[in-house]
Amino acid sequence: MQRPPRWREQVEELRAAQARLVPELVRRPRVPPMGRAITVAALLGSSIAVWAVRERRGNDASACLSRRVRRGAERLGTTYIKLAQIISAGEGVFPADLVRECKKCRDQVPPEDYQTVVATIESEFGRPMHEIFLNFDPTPLAAASIAQVHAATLRSGEQVVVKVQRPDIDQVVYRDLRVLAWIAPLLVGRIPVAALANPPALVDLFAETIVEELDFRVEGANMLDVAKVLLDIGQENFVVPRPHPELVTRRVLVMERVSGYRFDDAVGMRAGGIDTEAVLKTGMLGFLEGAFLHGVFHGDLHGGNLFVMEDGRTALVDFGITGRLSQSERLAFLKMMMAATTNDAKGQVEALRDLGALPLDTDVSAVVKDLGLDGPPIDPTQLAPEELAAELRRILKALLAYGARMPKPLMLYVKNTIFLDGAIASLAPNLDMFAVLTEIATHFAVTHGASIASQLGQPNADWELDLSGLKASFGVDPSTTDHFTYAELQQRRELIRKRLSGRMLTES
Repeated sequence: MQRPPRWREQVEELRAAQARLVPELVRRPRVPPMGRAITVAALLGSSIAVWAVRERRGNDASACLSRRVRRGAERLGTTYIKLAQIISAGEGVFPADLVRECKKCRDQVPPEDYQTVVATIESEFGRPMHEIFLNFDPTPLAAASIAQVHAATLRSGEQVVVKVQRPDIDQVVYRDLRVLAWIAPLLVGRIPVAALANPPALVDLFAETIVEELDFRVEGANMLDVAKVLLDIGQENFVVPRPHPELVTRRVLVMERVSGYRFDDAVGMRAGGIDTEAVLKTGMLGFLEGAFLHGVFHGDLHGGNLFVMEDGRTALVDFGITGRLSQSERLAFLKMMMAATTNDAKGQVEALRDLGALPLDTDVSAVVKDLGLDGPPIDPTQLAPEELAAELRRILKALLAYGARMPKPLMLYVKNTIFLDGAIASLAPNLDMFAVLTEIATHFAVTHGASIASQLGQPNADWELDLSGLKASFGVDPSTTDHFTYAELQQRRELIRKRLSGRMLTES
């Protein structure tokens, strides 16, 4: 058997070292890196001060604060832009105004000059560029906060993409994390952030995520692991680029080049004869099977990280962030799925507890009662604006009282789910939501039912699909409604948004 490349053999040790490093980086220092701390405090402090004086009591106070935070992140540079980009994918986790503003953060950071790129590559591989590449495009395909990517051709003639890390970016990130760890406790209770991601918790989550991206040997291993998962579940409609076995280092990653339509280019795909609804269903099923059955999944799905190839297969790129579940976490995810498809509210809360979203000693029955999960679902479209706002505050207050938080695996899962939800709008706006949920649940039951039942210690015969709770939460009659399109769901969401904003027009 061929021995794995040396960089692959080092990965588990590297992951362990990263796990040990994160608590050190987020432990609040007595004295932060002073130069950077002064810069950050001055920028953020002045932004919050201006907001407090001029805008805090206005009707759009939250939107104004979010705008000032986003502008501050852009001025502070790559680490803070990366933080904003992570927040931008957190709809439903972070405040809506903050998410909308962070989406405006530029996804193109100014690239490093070509000579710096050359110096990094030659330093990492210990030989001249021309000994490795037949040609190398000096203009990057994309430049992000951690690295930039270039198209190239190896001496063998193979077309590749080369990902090159920015110089000393790890030290920049470490310094910024120490500053954030020092500032975050000072912001508690002073600015309206999401209650399940308060400033110190957000710094912890960010540190776990970004440190993982700073070693491309780990990313290369993530690519191989996700590819194996897709192979094991028989998912042939995904493509994972192959990292070159001998050209992966801490700061440079050479991989197979893939191309295709951007995942949000529905018009182009349809013109090319691609079934966009099938593409979407493949994405949903592959993500869920990877998470629930193997505990490994791409942790940062967005339009720039997926390409639909001309043959209809979806190529995944950028594996810097990958969701990895322990055995107990994976079983909790399985339980959450099974409980959701059988309308078992208590089972869903138990699964969230087991995932770490609630303390292990949480009284699950009390949570179910306090959140009103033991009664009929509330149709939010039938509540007056003040009633809806009060209900959300009540639920949030109850969750906080129980010590709820957002652990990293759940955060990545929610982010991906939200992305796929948004992709439906362009790829399959007329998708029947109840039909696709039934199709996915049935696939799991038929294909993996016996294995899932065995792992959860439940008889397979006990599973019976029940979407009545979900239907009722959408404000439709569970007994008479069998079809509900995504477009109809969006209409209801817009109605809820208007009610919450207090700007709903009086119906004639």
